[in-house]
Amino acid sequence: MRRRAGVGAIQKQQLEREKYREKGSEIQENQFLQMQKQLEVFRENLEEFASKHTNEIKKNAQFRRQFQEMCAAIGVDPLASGKGFWSVLGIGDFYYELGVQIVEVCLATNYKNGGLITLEELRTRLIAARGKAKKHQDITNEDLLAAVKKLKIFGNGFTVVSIGKGKWLVQSIPGELNLDQTLVLQKASSLGTAWISISMLAGDLGWNETRAENALNHMVKEGLAWVDNQDPKETLFWFPSMFSDCVEAAAVS
Repeated sequence: MRRRAGVGAIQKQQLEREKYREKGSEIQENQFLQMQKQLEVFRENLEEFASKHTNEIKKNAQFRRQFQEMCAAIGVDPLASGKGFWSVLGIGDFYYELGVQIVEVCLATNYKNGGLITLEELRTRLIAARGKAKKHQDITNEDLLAAVKKLKIFGNGFTVVSIGKGKWLVQSIPGELNLDQTLVLQKASSLGTAWISISMLAGDLGWNETRAENALNHMVKEGLAWVDNQDPKETLFWFPSMFSDCVEAAAVS
């Protein structure tokens, strides 16, 4: 018969396991401290870089995008810092100013598009409003997306909606679009028509008529879509937020 391990052997095994556990914790703690030191060095270098190139960051869109990528890599958000080094540089001021102008454009166009505007139309209107200087022309879609995200501090009145293939809509009214409404916008955008019908949703998305009607009627009620009864075959639903994109597409073709 095999002899069972004695009390002394069991205690020895427990002590060894405890030592391994303590050693593992010590190694993890050392690695964490080293990582913290490396991030601090990166942060200091980033601050030094930002102080030397503040004007370039504000004026050059490509430079600004690269700077944001460097910030994101080490978990620094200069736009969210309201005090200290980053506020002294004033880098966030560019986006706060842009955010105010975005609000102005959205409010000015709300009456005709129901509170939805494509990112491209928003950029075009902003450039026209800000002037023809090159520093104003360098506003990118990434700048607009960053500025809109900062507007979320005002609640759910401002958000961005993806409609596929790098296309975005900026929503400037309270409330979120549900999944069906988002799918409707994505489908209309993919067709490049700015309009859609119940039969198209039924055929392309596999919806029944009731589901399509509910989604479209709610969008009409919210002012996001217009009803067109002139087509002899069926009712068409137009999305004013996509009018400018369709005009540009037709001009190119």
